[in-house]
Amino acid sequence: MTSETEAALARERRIGWLCALAVVLIWVGFQITGRVAALSPLTAWDVGAMRYVGAFLAVLPILALRGLPRMAPHRLAAVVATAGIAFPLSAYLGFTLAPAAHAAVIMSAGLPVATSLLAWIFLREVPGRTRLISLGGVVAGVLLLAFEAGPAATGAWRGDLCYAAAAFSWAAYTLLVRRWRLPALEATLAVGLYAALVYLPVWWLLLPSATAEASLGAMLVPVVYHGALAAVVAGLFYTRSVAALGPGPITLSAGAVPALVAVSAWVLLGEQLGPAGIAGVGLACAGLVWGVAAARRA
Repeated sequence: MTSETEAALARERRIGWLCALAVVLIWVGFQITGRVAALSPLTAWDVGAMRYVGAFLAVLPILALRGLPRMAPHRLAAVVATAGIAFPLSAYLGFTLAPAAHAAVIMSAGLPVATSLLAWIFLREVPGRTRLISLGGVVAGVLLLAFEAGPAATGAWRGDLCYAAAAFSWAAYTLLVRRWRLPALEATLAVGLYAALVYLPVWWLLLPSATAEASLGAMLVPVVYHGALAAVVAGLFYTRSVAALGPGPITLSAGAVPALVAVSAWVLLGEQLGPAGIAGVGLACAGLVWGVAAARRA
């Protein structure tokens, strides 16, 4: 291997790790700002609308260069329904009912559980022993959070169900992308474009809104952060990291999301976790990291 080749590989690794770091930070920020938006006058439907506006504006320049996403109609409908509509709206409803740390564990760490369960039911992919142990740690963490005593957990089970619905929606999207071998950029463009066209008229005409009571800043955060960053930029960074490093490092990096969100929510939002909640976050992180590390050794 020549020095030029080694230098190119090292540069690719640096780019890959920088993109992975950016994705993790965006994911953490998505859950913290989502919880902040839920505590504002905006309804969950309003926050969803702001996300769709931001994502739509973000994909317009790419669409101008590449044209419309090229995807079969039934695949387009499935992608938009899962990643474009069900995932964000379930998450935003959850943010109005349960703390951000619950979102991090159930949506981030719980995603492999949802993906494995759907793959087992629909694709007959039976998880191995190591993966079952990993998923067991995540499930134990979720149960500890669900039964945590204290004011922060009062009524949170409804939000936890919404977070679980979001995790299963994204898991379904992930399996569809894998099964149909959809290019990541095409899927991202489809979600950014068509989810807005489907949802915004419904929101404007039929859904409850409190935008008149919210400040401009409260509305701009989901437009910019959730729409442009979380829905579009994070997807592109995720793809670039996988191209440079493979899927293992980015998935392993995601194991830090629950802990980072829990600490951030504690410091920034005052959402203190009790001993059971702290143990739940730790178990979920450990289960996720264990599973990815074992997969990389296999």
